Amino acid sequence: MKSTITEINENLLKLRDKINHHNYLYYLKDAPVIPDSEYDRLFNELKELEALYPELITPDSPTQRVGELPSEKFEQVAHKYRLFSLDNANSKEELSDWYNRALKFFPNDKDIELFCELKIDGLAISLSYENGFLTRGATRGDGKTGENITTNLKTIKSIPLKLYSGEVDKIPEFLEVRGEIFMPISSFEKLNEKRRKLGEMEFANPRNAGSGSVRQLDPKITSDRDLDIFIYAGIIEGNHSPATHKDTLEFLRNLGFKINPASKLCRNIDEVAEFCDIWKNKRFELGYATDGVVIKVNDINKQDELGFTSRAPRWAVAYKFPPEEALTTLRAIAINTGRTGAVTPVAILEPVKLAGTTVARASLHNADEIQRLDVRIGDKVWVKKAAEIIPKIIGVDISQRNPDSEQFIYPQTCPSCGAYLERKEGEVITYCPNLTGCMAQLQGWLEYWVSRTAMDIDGVGSSLVAQFVEKGLVKDPADLYGLTIEDILTLDRMAEKSANNIINAIQSSKIRPLAGLINALGIKYVGRETAEILSSNFSSIEDLKLASCEQLSSIEGIGEKSAQSIVSYFQNQKVISMLEKLKNYGVKLEEEKHEILEEQTLTGKTFVLTGTLTSMDRNKATDIIKRLGGKLSGSVSERTSYVVVGENPGSKYEKALKLNVTILSEEDFVKMIY
Repeated sequence: MKSTITEINENLLKLRDKINHHNYLYYLKDAPVIPDSEYDRLFNELKELEALYPELITPDSPTQRVGELPSEKFEQVAHKYRLFSLDNANSKEELSDWYNRALKFFPNDKDIELFCELKIDGLAISLSYENGFLTRGATRGDGKTGENITTNLKTIKSIPLKLYSGEVDKIPEFLEVRGEIFMPISSFEKLNEKRRKLGEMEFANPRNAGSGSVRQLDPKITSDRDLDIFIYAGIIEGNHSPATHKDTLEFLRNLGFKINPASKLCRNIDEVAEFCDIWKNKRFELGYATDGVVIKVNDINKQDELGFTSRAPRWAVAYKFPPEEALTTLRAIAINTGRTGAVTPVAILEPVKLAGTTVARASLHNADEIQRLDVRIGDKVWVKKAAEIIPKIIGVDISQRNPDSEQFIYPQTCPSCGAYLERKEGEVITYCPNLTGCMAQLQGWLEYWVSRTAMDIDGVGSSLVAQFVEKGLVKDPADLYGLTIEDILTLDRMAEKSANNIINAIQSSKIRPLAGLINALGIKYVGRETAEILSSNFSSIEDLKLASCEQLSSIEGIGEKSAQSIVSYFQNQKVISMLEKLKNYGVKLEEEKHEILEEQTLTGKTFVLTGTLTSMDRNKATDIIKRLGGKLSGSVSERTSYVVVGENPGSKYEKALKLNVTILSEEDFVKMIY
């Protein structure tokens, strides 16, 4: 018997609740009760049902964690409750001074109960819930105003989209929680390893990586970065507000929030000092970065009496752990060439224990840094991590230097291909100019070419790319499209079925969007976002190749440095030859041609879209504007022709009003294009 829409909706609700329950057990309790295969089955069943009945999809569905289009810019939002900073205590004496100042407010108390939590080195955010559903997530910003990053925060699986509680009456009508977004150390190391292979700049520490990841305009990038959160405070409206901070955290835990277990209720400042001493070294056993302990007065009424200064609560303080340094021997200085040709030095060290891990390599950044430190092979050097995970050399113990030591001479040629290095005026990095003849650059370039944000060739990873290069099968990315099954079968541990899959994946990538191809070209200073801007302004690689520096610089979002790099790139004879090969192999070098030749009514007009369009999605609107000869920009300026305003427009609308730019309603826009 055919199910009614009501029965289907009930099944969907039960399925979502079941999946959310298993997410809660897995991500918050770390106690899964079903195998991954069973979870995948449930999730796929939900996706299939929602695909059949899209009108029944709800905002709290697990399938909606990544489902929205990339943002143009984050909307500025006012916090309902201000997020204050914390005063720091950098020593036990300063910690005692803070405690004694707090005690003066309560002359009848010998001691005050304090609650200690590890200070997570991440990005502070606020989450708002109405009737149990996540409605907004924002960065701290200046404490009064932050950025609306709700879509990105939904991708973090430890953030509940719907509050988890068996007792409905315990869910507040409005709840605001504060938390710290962080990137686990294991995820940070994997991300930097990937960036290193692609020749991209590595993140200095998990905090920078996490902060950069959560503020990506494309939520799919945030989703890939494996972020996590600990909730450390809650503002509960109504009758639910607990009497102590400890009880508040327990209340939030029961609603489904992830609370850091590394915490303790202390009876006095001596117990706090003991807690700090324990975690000063024990923190290195954790899978995330922490740089101190936050101490709070536990009693909420006492917090209210203590109040705030102009910038921080008097009832809380952050005790900072001292930075850790170690002395070790510099064995060698390795010089590496990345995919863009950037040549960077790395210190090879006598392994030393530092901040809980064994360090054998450290960043030296560039030739100027080596000269500034006057670091020499055989020196005893000071290595520091502090809050950073990537170790760096901060000094040399000259007293232990061998009198026969010699200054390090930075190489003038590429360690991979021997080409003479170049360094442009005003830059600190040296580059190998041998774009297609340098093996190190070629391998990095190929790895970038096949990556998800470029040509997205599934199944072709770094080990396979390395074999392509070593065996001379591929001398530039175009050669990938000339590979045969017989070529693939010559590689290590390769069966015919796998070879077929690889060839099919390569051939399928011939029709990727123009933005993906531009990004894959690996032009210096041109990343994913710049590639999107270029694809909005040029309909083919040929058009882009013919663009002048002045023409490129006039485009919103393209700086002079990027423009010069693009022009220089397309003047390289080897690049020209590679593009010709790509064309001959059938790789699409232009946006899809439309059968109907339409009048270019929007030629010379630049559009900015803001808000939600109801008659079409943003991709379709973008496609129509480009098809009719118009251009897209991500920001409003005096050169903007029209700002198309949909529902709930952002700050671009306000800027358009200030600059007196013509504003089109969605209805006006539709009339213009049809």
